[in-house]
Amino acid sequence: MGTSVQVTPLSGVYNENPLSYLVSIDGFNFLVDCGWNDHFDPSLLQPLARVASTIDAVLLSHPDTLHLGALPYAMKQLGLSAPVFSTEPVYRLGLLTMYDQYYSRKGVCFVYRQVMLISLTAALHSQQVSDFDLFTLDDIDSAFQNVTRLTYSQNYHLFGKGEGIVIAPHVAGHLLGGTVWKITKDGEDVIYAVDFNHRKERHLNGTVLESFVRPAVIITDAYNALNNQPSRRQRDQEFLDVILKTLRGDGNVLLPVDTAGRVLELMLILEQYWTQHHLNYPIFFLAYVAPSTIDYVKSFLEWMSDSIAKSFEHTRDNAFLLNIYTKNCRHITLMIDKSDLEKVPDGPKIVLASMASLEAGFSHDIFVEWATDAKNLVLFSERGQPRFATLARMLQADPPPKAVKVTMSKRVPLVGEELAAYEEEQERIKKEEALKASLSKEEEMKASRGSDKILGDPMVIDTTTPAVPSDVPVEAGVAGPHVGGHRDLLIDGFVPPSTGVAPMFPFYENASEWDDFGEVINPEDYVIKDEDMDQAAMQIGEDLNGKLDEASASLLLDTTPSKVVSNELTVQVKCMLLYMDFEGRSDGRSIKSILSHVAPLKLVLVHGSAEATEHLKQHCLKHVCPHVYAPQIGQTVDVTSDLCAYKVQLTEKLMSNVLFKKLGDYEVAWVDAEVGKTESGSLSLLPLSTPPPPHNTVFVGDIKMADFKQFLASKGIQVEFSGGALRCGEYVTLRKVGDATQKGWWRHNSANCNGRAPV
Repeated sequence: MGTSVQVTPLSGVYNENPLSYLVSIDGFNFLVDCGWNDHFDPSLLQPLARVASTIDAVLLSHPDTLHLGALPYAMKQLGLSAPVFSTEPVYRLGLLTMYDQYYSRKGVCFVYRQVMLISLTAALHSQQVSDFDLFTLDDIDSAFQNVTRLTYSQNYHLFGKGEGIVIAPHVAGHLLGGTVWKITKDGEDVIYAVDFNHRKERHLNGTVLESFVRPAVIITDAYNALNNQPSRRQRDQEFLDVILKTLRGDGNVLLPVDTAGRVLELMLILEQYWTQHHLNYPIFFLAYVAPSTIDYVKSFLEWMSDSIAKSFEHTRDNAFLLNIYTKNCRHITLMIDKSDLEKVPDGPKIVLASMASLEAGFSHDIFVEWATDAKNLVLFSERGQPRFATLARMLQADPPPKAVKVTMSKRVPLVGEELAAYEEEQERIKKEEALKASLSKEEEMKASRGSDKILGDPMVIDTTTPAVPSDVPVEAGVAGPHVGGHRDLLIDGFVPPSTGVAPMFPFYENASEWDDFGEVINPEDYVIKDEDMDQAAMQIGEDLNGKLDEASASLLLDTTPSKVVSNELTVQVKCMLLYMDFEGRSDGRSIKSILSHVAPLKLVLVHGSAEATEHLKQHCLKHVCPHVYAPQIGQTVDVTSDLCAYKVQLTEKLMSNVLFKKLGDYEVAWVDAEVGKTESGSLSLLPLSTPPPPHNTVFVGDIKMADFKQFLASKGIQVEFSGGALRCGEYVTLRKVGDATQKGWWRHNSANCNGRAPV
């Protein structure tokens, strides 16, 4: 029986919803991706909620909301507590993506937590705000703090319940750090490959999916199964032409983008073209975490394309060396506040603003302002989500709408009865907390007195048998001045230890540990705490005169109770709307070709429209493999391999007679045995009861010409390379012939013979 493999979709099948799948391998449950969408609808996570507590490990493939957006909420609310694995860029950029999602809904960029740049700004009333409370910044930090980061092709061996399972990330393309996950158990591979891109781009290499041969199972998506793409050169030129036409017509260009994904490719396209053609139109990247995104990206050159790595190696030129605000040394300026954009002089400009869905963030606000001008252009580089009718998807309809309704929100102070009710509620909460604190303190004191009371302690008087001198008359019901409890001296600081006989001042001996290099230190003592980060943020937020700017000061000092007020606004869409595919995914023709080349034994299709999923399923049944599955949400498909694999034990008696031969870093040997069973019932290999048959010569591995030349020379044979062959003396020539199935065969030519023989 092969390795047991079951796949259960939790989200993202027969539609373009966020991706989340349960993959069980011999009872070990992987949650592969944990996505959400920009609506953050909790009902989407109901299937995940039912299995969250059974998850043993989480694998993240891409650093965007569709692949990891639900992780903080699942960790906080759904009981997900499994270890998480990803590449370094997925971890870092995914963290920033979730920060940006939070800030875009709160309307405030307060502190960039755990990142290199700390900034302090306040949101304008025109920016989108809401009472978003599904998760907080602390929830985001908590979800990401224990992520195990792996490098490409690094094998990670699980332990405990996952003993024997090996996971390894491989290049997927699409987004920086994007991963094709390979899960191996007992020599069988399960490949999870969604949103991959075979094309080499400016900042990313193509996927390595084609390098896998005959895996047991592939889980892949049908998102682009019906789409075919033009050449990259044609697409890029059309992109630049329409942008320049708008700018030269005195219009502005809005590019709604993600936080730290495909925006990097767009930035490189614009930066390189502007540099080559000496253009002066300003370009801005506006996101709450824009500076931090670029700070991390420019340190991830080893994760990028070969061309970027070689350029840095030879010229030390970093393609993402951009600066903040107006101090840019290149053409793209980074901004974290819309007020900075409003200070820019009037004139045509390009703004890359988050979010790509137009549901929140700076892109939403800029669209509302620019949509009414026919000279402007809104250029979408990725599709929206049709089922949830995001603003971006509605605007991509054919024909596009002439008017759309948008919701604008702002925060206003509470007044009148609302303010009085708020203050009354806060006062009630304070009283409840004070009462709880006093009760808790009283309970602690009672417990301390009860546990620390020591018989015979001269400072404690036993209330049950008061020690009263016999010559002192005591009236019934009347006790002496110290009868019935501790003296004030104990309450005011003396703590009777449980092992002592009398009260004493607290004394703690500092028993330091020492090793050969000195005193052993605790690294945790030197970690910067969150409160220190916040204090540093306040200091960095000050200007050169040591004063906070007006916006920052209002944010810090204004504690006025407030609420979010929303109103619906109808926007007349007069600007030009255009969609161009810069999603960085392989198209339908390429997906079919790659799957045919890899030739998996079994195939599971997820994430794509119903039409695209069925189309790819029928194609694969005819041209890829006979076992193709497209399960519904909650439906478990068993894709256990049909291969027979058994675990056997090698007995000590058998191994004592095996003769090993050195082969590079390994040792190989013939083993002649018969299958038997041990006392515990497991299979084992036992020595043959009869003499083993003779073995034919077997060539293992593939010999190199240079190594063979050295071997012949060591035997005193005069040998040299000539025309890709080894010439031995005047009459003998050796060369390798045949295909990959004939490794080790050499052709020997001489004056007297012409034949083939195994070496």
